[in-house]
Amino acid sequence: MNTYPQASSMPANHQETEASIAQLVGQVYEIAPPAERSRLLEHLLKPLGVLSLMAIANGIFASIRFRSGWPDIHVRAEDVQNVQPDDVITLVNYVQQVSVQAVDGLADMLAGSAAIAGSAAAIMLIALLVQRSRSRRAEDNRH
Repeated sequence: MNTYPQASSMPANHQETEASIAQLVGQVYEIAPPAERSRLLEHLLKPLGVLSLMAIANGIFASIRFRSGWPDIHVRAEDVQNVQPDDVITLVNYVQQVSVQAVDGLADMLAGSAAIAGSAAAIMLIALLVQRSRSRRAEDNRH
């Protein structure tokens, strides 16, 4: 059963946008096959150091990082079995504070995945990420 709220419209402010993005990534993770879950986690873990990962979701991501080696990260199928959608939501909320660009980069990754690109959550997430990226570029151009 899906326990995450459905985003029925685009969020009104920055905090709502970030919360909606995290929820949608959790939904996408929940429906994704194991190989796509691994790719999603690898993408999200890249900008974070081990100390950061220790503080997130009881260190589950730090454990993955230690098993994976350095500097490249490879999330195994066994690893994704232990990661729940709520853990991913927590991870996304943290990554957005460190590297908004890393989260925005999910749009390209999801669009290129036939396994999940057609899901409603992925479509909404891609639209939200593209909208946020465009807004940020427009604001940068004004300054």
